[in-house]
Amino acid sequence: MRVRFGLDVYSLRSQGWTPAEQLEYCARQGVQVVHFSEIRLLGGLEPNHLARVRTRADELGLLLEIGMRSIAAGSTIFDPSQGSAEDQLVRMIEAAGIVGSPIVRCIIGRFVDRQGPGGIESRIAEALDVLRRVRARAIDAGVKIAVENHAGDLQARELKHLVEAAGPDVVGVCIDSGNALWALDDPHAALETLAPYVLTSHIRDGAVWQTREGIAVAWTRMGEGNVGIADFVRRYVTHCPGRALSLEIIVPDEPRILNYRDPQFWDGYREMRAWEFARFLALADAGSPLPRQAPAADPATQARRDLQHVEASIQWTKDLLRT
Repeated sequence: MRVRFGLDVYSLRSQGWTPAEQLEYCARQGVQVVHFSEIRLLGGLEPNHLARVRTRADELGLLLEIGMRSIAAGSTIFDPSQGSAEDQLVRMIEAAGIVGSPIVRCIIGRFVDRQGPGGIESRIAEALDVLRRVRARAIDAGVKIAVENHAGDLQARELKHLVEAAGPDVVGVCIDSGNALWALDDPHAALETLAPYVLTSHIRDGAVWQTREGIAVAWTRMGEGNVGIADFVRRYVTHCPGRALSLEIIVPDEPRILNYRDPQFWDGYREMRAWEFARFLALADAGSPLPRQAPAADPATQARRDLQHVEASIQWTKDLLRT
């Protein structure tokens, strides 16, 4: 394969595994980069624990990337119980040094933050202030900050602005192909915009189609969507050389509906360009509804289903990368 192949272990969240068990699973699956996108998946930030995780990864020949959640204090998913955003990010930079991660992945918020007080612009400003204040610490540690387009919070144009304002020598992007859809972004357009700044990735397939209520967006196994994920992967390999191509597989039971026909929907998207929406709309106009799947009867069934989704997606992506 021509790229470092990775897995965000958020894909394994329903398995109840320890960090060591997740590492061992990834090694068996032929994964090269294990991406712990949240602290809870990593099992905490205690230095001795982090050192043990790194030792086990080294034994298995795996590279590590780590991450955290929001660095914007006004976001609906920021956790103030863990300290200020600056303190949280500094701790993660220190943890990255222990485990040997070249990046710390973080997020701004989610789609509801676009319509909260001050809109997404205020959350971007909060994050930018934090990134500027930790800049020197990140440079000293040799760690870069990878901001993700997360759960419909930032469109590609907005994330590019954030990176350029913070300084792309220290701040870059964790590009998420599935989350682009939640933000009304054509994933291919998002990659075109963000490729020069990409440090790592969360790759998943998706489907979009028109309904009476608006545009339906569903995440799928790799190869089962309608957004051209094979072309996306090929372009990622070409335009983001050396960056990990890490799957994050999430297959919900129900699609999310983007009711763009409701005038109030656009309160969160006043700055969106018409041509950007036209590209997204073209995907939806060409798409067909996905068949519904019945919800899992119990957590054990859900865990088995999730693992099947992950393994099918790993195999599909490996096959694609070998061509």
